[in-house]
Amino acid sequence: MPTPIRTADPTYIVGRNLSKVFQLGDQQVQALDRVNIQIPRGQFAAIMGASGSGKSTLLYVLTGLDRPSGGEIIISGKPVDRIGGEALARFRREMIGFVFQSFNLIGTLTALENVALPGIFNNMPRLERETRAAKLLTFLGMGDRLNNRPNQLSGGQQQRVAIARALFNNPPIVVADEPTGALDSRTGTLVMELLRQLCSKNGKTIVVVTHDEGVAKYADRMIRLKDGRIIGDEHLGLAQPAEETLTDGL
Repeated sequence: MPTPIRTADPTYIVGRNLSKVFQLGDQQVQALDRVNIQIPRGQFAAIMGASGSGKSTLLYVLTGLDRPSGGEIIISGKPVDRIGGEALARFRREMIGFVFQSFNLIGTLTALENVALPGIFNNMPRLERETRAAKLLTFLGMGDRLNNRPNQLSGGQQQRVAIARALFNNPPIVVADEPTGALDSRTGTLVMELLRQLCSKNGKTIVVVTHDEGVAKYADRMIRLKDGRIIGDEHLGLAQPAEETLTDGL
């Protein structure tokens, strides 16, 4: 019997019977095919699959970055698939931090300014948002790179700036799409260890899309996709309760 869905849990992600169809010319491509998924609070879930398996599409649909063709998504009791516009944008800002393989930093802004950017949308005073951004960057070992622009940073440093930006609003959920894909193996390991720490120490819910089997040692759960369907769902362990909140007071 499936685990009951506790939609009141503030960081519980539920996807029911999700489908996604893309129209490519005169062809329809079924990227997701009746996917059912539940991710509880404080879990580190890795979604794996080959290129074209639908793993990134699932991540974007679950987090409201893309609309499903069918099915429903519930996060914190909110029907994400039914809200839109500014309400959806605000919900994502408050609930979810996004980390992408390509970093998505603004080249004309410094590391500090990139991280502080979400504060502008929240009408946060400049001093407050820059102080918060500086604390996050310092926590991530980037305190001496506050005034560097992306082209003055290594790939690993840029990814840390992207993670700091994702944490700016202290969201309960952090999602990452191939966060180590553009990094060397050593730097990729450091990024995965950081995401693991955010789960174990901060109690964040982490969802990572990857093709790298090495991610298994960081995740509590491995969800495998093929042709838009879940073909495997293995629980590898349980996240430890949060002992401290590393971003408290930021």
